[in-house]
Order: sequence, then C-alpha cells, then structure tokens
Amino acid sequence: MKAHDEVPAALHAGMSREKQLRLLAKQLKVRGQAAGKKLTFVAVAEAAGVSTALIHNHYPDVAEYIRELQGKSSRAQRNAKHDQLVAERAKSKALREDVRDLQLKVRALASINETLVAENAVLRARRVDGKVVDLSSKRTQSTRNN
Repeated sequence: MKAHDEVPAALHAGMSREKQLRLLAKQLKVRGQAAGKKLTFVAVAEAAGVSTALIHNHYPDVAEYIRELQGKSSRAQRNAKHDQLVAERAKSKALREDVRDLQLKVRALASINETLVAENAVLRARRVDGKVVDLSSKRTQSTRNN
C-alpha cells in the first residue's frame, strides 16, 4: 500500500496545496514514528500525488518544514555551523596571541644570545692571545699571598 493511499483525508478541496503538504508531512511523521519508519520527501510527495522536485522548487517553506520534522533543518544546521565557526575563530585568535607572545620572547632571547656570543668571542680572544693578562686571576693570587 502506498503512502498516498493511507492519507487521503489530508487532501481537502478547500485547503491550499502548501497546507495540504504540511498536513501530510505531519501525519506521515506521526504514522511513521508508530511504524518505525522515517519521514522522507518521497513519502510526502507520493501521498500528495506530486513530485519531490515540486516540493523543493515551488514550496521551499514546506521543504524546510519537512527537514525540521526529519531533524535536519537547514536553519539548525546553519546555526550549528555558525556556532562552530565562532568557537574556531576564538581559538584562532587565542593562538595568534600566543604566537605573538612567543615571537616577542624569541626576539628577547636572540638579543641575549648575541650579547653572549660577543662576550664569548672576547673571552676566547683573551685565552688564545698570550699578551692578554687576566686581572681578576692576578688579584685573586695577590690576595692569597698577603
């Protein structure tokens, strides 16, 4: 038995096609839940005697209503994606701030490193050159002798 055979009461002559489609979708949803079946565009279209393309192209509000009944509302999906995007933007902002802070630390460490490299070069030159006398070691020896 087809879905449109089950729901002829929904097709009232005085009712607009959009209202008929909404009513059919709701009835099919209720009956489908009782029978363990899912609501589909095909079932609604068959029950109304129209094509699924007609529902999508000429009755976008009905198509959205059917998606809501299916739990697949495009608005809900859009809102979920938007919330996800906002969360990802917040993460991205925090990570950019972390990168900025780390870059400042790297610059500070690079400056300290250059200072130490220069000091190391001076110390190596003193060690290699026999004419350079380390005064700090002479002072230490003279204080020991006294």
